[in-house]
Amino acid sequence: MPRRDKIEQMLEKEPDDTFLNFSLAMELAKEGATDLALERFDRVLSLDATYSAAHYHKGNTLIGLDRLDDARTVLESGVAATKQAGDDHAHREMLELLATIPG
Repeated sequence: MPRRDKIEQMLEKEPDDTFLNFSLAMELAKEGATDLALERFDRVLSLDATYSAAHYHKGNTLIGLDRLDDARTVLESGVAATKQAGDDHAHREMLELLATIPG
């Protein structure tokens, strides 16, 4: 059974599991299903607005789609969340990715 199918099967039992939702978003992004991945990143952030990896990877996905204003918004939100949470490592990574966006 492919990894995506396994994750979706587990999500049927635990639809609010943040990690499973994030895992599915990453699988979808890897498959090139970026619209579905972005929706799933949104689901993760609706469950936990401080989930730094979802901010980072959603921002990175948006950069890849050349949706730079959207990426900037997501990453700025992630910067604020990581600062509030005291997650210095994720905060630095988010700032570094944000700095790659022109303008």
